[in-house]
Amino acid sequence: MGATWDDAPCPVLVIDRHGGLVRLNEAARALLPDKPSRGWLRETAPSWLSEAHLSVLARSRAGEDRPPFGSIGDRVFEAHPTACADGDVVWWLVDDTDRRLAETALKVTRDRADVLSDASSTLLSTLNVPRCMEVSAALAAEHLAEAAVLVAPAQGRHHPLTFARRGEPVTQVMRPIDTRSVPGLTEALQGFPPVPARWLNPADLPDWVIPDGFTGPVGSVIVTPLPGHGVPAGTLVLLRSSTEQVFTEGEEVFARLFAARVGAALSAARLYTEQATITATLMQELLPPSLTRVHGVDYAGRYRAAGDRERIGGDFYDVHPGAGPEQETLVVLGDVAGKGLNAAVLTGKIRNTLHALLPLADDHQRVLDLLNGALLSSHHTRFATLVLASVRRRAHQARLRLTSAGHLPPLVVRADGAVEEVPTRGTLVGAFPQVSTHTVETVLNPGETCLLYTDGITEARGGPLGDELFEEHRLRRALADCAGIPAEAVVERVQMLAAQWLGSGRHDDMAVVAISVPGSANSTEEGECGDRKRG
Repeated sequence: MGATWDDAPCPVLVIDRHGGLVRLNEAARALLPDKPSRGWLRETAPSWLSEAHLSVLARSRAGEDRPPFGSIGDRVFEAHPTACADGDVVWWLVDDTDRRLAETALKVTRDRADVLSDASSTLLSTLNVPRCMEVSAALAAEHLAEAAVLVAPAQGRHHPLTFARRGEPVTQVMRPIDTRSVPGLTEALQGFPPVPARWLNPADLPDWVIPDGFTGPVGSVIVTPLPGHGVPAGTLVLLRSSTEQVFTEGEEVFARLFAARVGAALSAARLYTEQATITATLMQELLPPSLTRVHGVDYAGRYRAAGDRERIGGDFYDVHPGAGPEQETLVVLGDVAGKGLNAAVLTGKIRNTLHALLPLADDHQRVLDLLNGALLSSHHTRFATLVLASVRRRAHQARLRLTSAGHLPPLVVRADGAVEEVPTRGTLVGAFPQVSTHTVETVLNPGETCLLYTDGITEARGGPLGDELFEEHRLRRALADCAGIPAEAVVERVQMLAAQWLGSGRHDDMAVVAISVPGSANSTEEGECGDRKRG
């Protein structure tokens, strides 16, 4: 084998069939400086190589793809055997340390990338802030440390705290804490970069930051901020016991990447919660009110938005009770051009304006003139139709003053089933410099109803072929069967018939208001008594 074999760059050992060491080349002698050039393999080389030599002699490794490998010192070698004719085996030791380190680093990187990807998907699947904090702490305890504490920004004098231990349920509490008691926590809550873990002394941690049931003293700690959308979303504290490996620089970088995902998810959840709260507050003001009996007169209303998933739109109604039985109650029903949120914004403006004009409600023309001026001077380009009804109870009757501003005329259902149209008329609101109207008065006797409705009812398109309008004559026929029934039943029947006519077809906003005088004097007196009790 000569000089070429002896000068081979990799360690080479020649072993006889009995396990005796025959020869080592220069690289092998450098690798095993304390071993003799002669002797037994089991005394010279590590045990894994001795076992591999016995396997080769027994031919038990024949056909295996992977060569044997093991550690010699701080390096990892693969051993490749070459059998000789005289029974000796030449073992070529190839240093595989760097490749294996690269594979390990690649696996760690892939595993961390998978963790970050799964964390992002899991965190962004919820927009509930407490749930997002719970999931964040649990993921941190599972993949980054033995325990995790998520400290949210202060709410008054208390901080929301989320504690998680690996494999244990997450707990959430509100506590007054001194953020200065944890090194780097105050700065992290303000969004400053984290303090390196090696600078933090785990012995300085206060008791409140250590979750219940955490075993052993804290051996290593990371305090990293949760970056949000312009405002810090909180801080994540990671804990390992003294029996665990301390955090490496790579793990600190990974913790910051994880914290960035958590901060983004928490910021999104808080923004959604804030917007949902604002929307709910505004929505409450835009939703139609619940109607009931006022001063002996029954009121009922129904509203259905154009979109099945919408709750507000361009149709609206309101009932503004008079201060007492002698005062008129103002009923308003309107229809803004368009539908959806944009139309709902204008309905809110109109409703608020009319509410401000209630002291002038005895003069319908003046109210409509002022409302028209307010709409013309705003940035809105939409117009609206309205019908106003002023209602006052007198003995067993209700006197109504009805004024239409470009709206469909109201219909009155008499006690005998006759349906009459109230001939009030007028021009649109918010379209022309002047509003012209004609007010009509009428009287409702016990068991009679006045119906205010929007064109979403009469223009509902459906029927047997799906292309026919519901129209007023069908509405009149339906109302003819409503003589003497309560206001609530009237609006329910009208909406039900319109919905049946539509089927699953598209439709405009639909609103209906019924004004009824109860069918007996006894029910009227009970209603007035009930009003006084509620007042």
